[in-house]
Formats: sequence, structure tokens, C-alpha cells
Amino acid sequence: MRDSRVERRDKKIYDLYFIIYTLYSIISKLKIMKKLTLLLTLLSSSLFAQKIDVDKQIALAGQQYQLMLAARPDTSTTIHSAKQDGSYSNKPSSWWCSGFFPGGLWFLYEKTKDPKWESAARLWTAAVKKEQYNTGTHDLGFMMYDSFGNGLRLTKDPEYKQVLIQSAKSLATRFDPKIGLIKSWNGFKGGYKYPVIIDNMMNLELLFWASRETGDQRFKEIAIIHADNTMKNHFRPDYSSYHVICYDVDGKVLAKKQHQGYQDESTWTRGHAWAMYGYVEMYRNTKDKKYLDFAQKISDFYLNHPNMPADKIPYWDFYAPNIPTEERDASAGAIAASALLELSTYSGEKGKRYYADAVKMLESLSSPAYRAALGENNHFLIKHCVGAKSLNSEIDVPLIYADYYYLEGLLRYQKMAKK
Repeated sequence: MRDSRVERRDKKIYDLYFIIYTLYSIISKLKIMKKLTLLLTLLSSSLFAQKIDVDKQIALAGQQYQLMLAARPDTSTTIHSAKQDGSYSNKPSSWWCSGFFPGGLWFLYEKTKDPKWESAARLWTAAVKKEQYNTGTHDLGFMMYDSFGNGLRLTKDPEYKQVLIQSAKSLATRFDPKIGLIKSWNGFKGGYKYPVIIDNMMNLELLFWASRETGDQRFKEIAIIHADNTMKNHFRPDYSSYHVICYDVDGKVLAKKQHQGYQDESTWTRGHAWAMYGYVEMYRNTKDKKYLDFAQKISDFYLNHPNMPADKIPYWDFYAPNIPTEERDASAGAIAASALLELSTYSGEKGKRYYADAVKMLESLSSPAYRAALGENNHFLIKHCVGAKSLNSEIDVPLIYADYYYLEGLLRYQKMAKK
């Protein structure tokens, strides 16, 4: 008979061997699963990437804008929107949106290299030229950088550079160093004399560019001071945003308001998308991590909001009273998509989520639900936008800035897919 101690020892050895073998089997299976997961991820990513046919969408956009140019040859007013009765809603060159149509034409030229698009872009860009001296608006970034800025980037035209420098000088006149912000409107309801709107974050890129080109650090300093004070006063603890902050002559906050949103304490989704885009630009231009961190936090609020629909195209306000029957704002989706694509490149592992959501937005915008067919929608690319439902203005209509950021998003997406 075997000694009982030997039997117990052998049993322990056997048990230990069984544990080691089991662990080895699990690890092996995990490795296989990891490989399978990676393979499935790559396959699904490949299939997902093919859902947006950028070349097809750009070709359709070219057809639509050809019809737009034929229908609207007069450059004395800017292409902005269409009314519910089907007629065009035209605005003067001083309107804040005057740079978007020429900017969209520059995107078509960038993608196709077709001289006809350069000619059209130059024609409509020239129509905005006089606004370089406009000191009555904070929107010169929208108006001049999206038109002349894209033109300079693609053609190196020295005249465009001079126009942009003057535009930055005009924009800088609206900065009051005592208040530390660029004044938006010249007044706001309730008697407020120094309102600042969240949209203003989108005009800072022009100042950074001017600082680099001229060596004048004042432009960059204005942009940074404005962004820091906006970060301080325009957002709630949960990283939702106000539309309008009203200041006194010493820079004290007098009121926090909505204008195009539902209520003062709600979140206007296009305004929040402007903020996302603006703080991504702040990080790009400064490499200051606080702007990246803030861009991520306000983007997380946006993407994780319980009232964000499954297709990622938001309602015009996250707290609009009749969700889910409220209107969507496709322009907010287009702006956010373009911003998130860039944010994804700075965000490491977290960037995968931003990229996936941006692609989902572009996928939705490219579907018949939001993407106009040839010959409809007054030749605008994107349907179902909201300008300001709270003001009973531009409800469920096309808006030219939705087209602009949709085209920008498509080009960014394609460039990223090729890397």
C-alpha cells in the first residue's frame, strides 16, 4: 500500500497541474478571442467605412451647386437658405453667413481640382471682399476665413492674405481689454450693452492665423483671453452651455440667457456644437491641454445626453418641450461631426468613440433622411435645419452652413480613412 502522505502529495501536484492547464487553456482561448475580436473589428470598420461614399456625395454636391449657380447668378446678395414657399432667402454680404457658400465652392475645388469650381469660388469670394472693413460684426471669422481663408489655403493668392489681415484687424476692434471678450451684438433685449454669444468661439481661428502671419501676438492674446473667459462664464457644472452672456462695463456677468434656444437654462444644440468646434480649434492652435480637456468634456455632454437621438442628429434644443416630435437641426449635426473628427485625432483611445459618433452623424446626413436628392431642396445639400425656432425663424429649412460643415466633414473623413 502506498503511503497516505505520498497520495496527498500526488493529489496536490495533480490539482496544481490541472489549475495550470486550465489557466493555460483560458489564456490561449483569450488570445484567440482577442485575435477574432480584432479581425471582426477590422472587418466591421472596413464595412462601416464604405457606408459613406465620399466621391459619390461630392459628385452629387457638384451637380446641385451647378444648379444653384444657375438659379442664383447674382452675387450682390449671399446664398443663405430657402423659405417654406420654395423661394430663396437671400441676405447681404454683411450677413454672418456670407462666407459659407464660397467656402463650399472651395471645398469642391479642393476635392475635384476642376477649374470651374475655382472660378465660381473666386467670384463668390470676391463678393464678400468689402466686409474686411466691417467693424460692426463679430462674425468676420465665418465671413472671411471660410471664404478667403480657404481660397488662400488652396491658391496662395497674396491678395487674399491682405484681405484676411485687414479682417483680423477689424475683428480685434470689438475686443475690450477691460471686459476681456469680443463683443458680439451691439445690444441685447433687456437693455444689455455687451452681449457675448457662444458662436463667437468660431471667429478666433482668424485671429490665430493673423498672429502667425504678421507676428503680432496681440491677435493670439485676444483669442486666448476670449476663450478663457468664455470657458469661465458660458458653461454650467455639467458642461452644458448658455447661448448669451451679458456683461457690464467692468466685465461682471449681468445675465445668462438663451436667444435661439428654448429657455435660458436649456441647451441650444447648434450653439453647443459651435463650442465643441471652437475649443478643438483652441487646442490645435495652442497645444494647451486645458482646451483639449474642455473640448472632450463638452463633447461628452453632447454625445451622452439622454435626448440625443440614435442617428446622432440632435433636436434643435436638448430640452425642447415636445421631444420626440420636435424638429431636428441637421446643421448642428454637421458642425459637431466635423469637430469630432478632428477631436478624435488628439484624444488617444477615447478618440475612437468620437470618431465613431462623427461617422454616424455623417452617415445619417448622407442618408435620404437629411441628404437632398438632385433637383429638390432649392439645390441645397442638407435638409431639416433649424435657425431659431424660439424666434419662429428658419424652421425645418436648408441652411448654407449645414452644407459647408457637411462638405468639410466629408473631406476630413476621407483624408483620415486614407491614413
